[in-house]
Amino acid sequence: MSNFTKFSIFFLRVSLGWLMLYAGVTKILNPSWTAESYMKGAKTLPELFNWFSQAQNIGWVNLVNEWGLALLGVSLILGIGVRLSASLGVILMFLYYLPILEFPIVGEHSYIVDEHIIYAAALLFLASVQAGKILGLQNWFSRIPVIGVIS
Repeated sequence: MSNFTKFSIFFLRVSLGWLMLYAGVTKILNPSWTAESYMKGAKTLPELFNWFSQAQNIGWVNLVNEWGLALLGVSLILGIGVRLSASLGVILMFLYYLPILEFPIVGEHSYIVDEHIIYAAALLFLASVQAGKILGLQNWFSRIPVIGVIS
């Protein structure tokens, strides 16, 4: 793998990591933030997203949303556990995509593909090339006996 390719993967990993970390932290720091209205307006699978937005579920849904984004960002920036976190991030991106999909229109400005699909594709790419091993801490981290077994 050329140095340019390694740098490109590193740049994609860290910049996407920053984007996710920022999105998560801003949600964590905003006490009035909730995913409730986003899910209540779901155009695809409205029953599922209305269930997520019910009073008994919205607390854990918000927690998973906020901390999922923040921890995904940390993982990508540091290059630790990228395969797992990126794979979970793909699921999260589809959960953001589906409520605003009114096929073939997505949100107010897209046709079939929007930024969530692009993020999911980038995360799939990072997982597939084991991006944490490229200028990341994954190589060092995987030397820890218990971690090495699962990485």
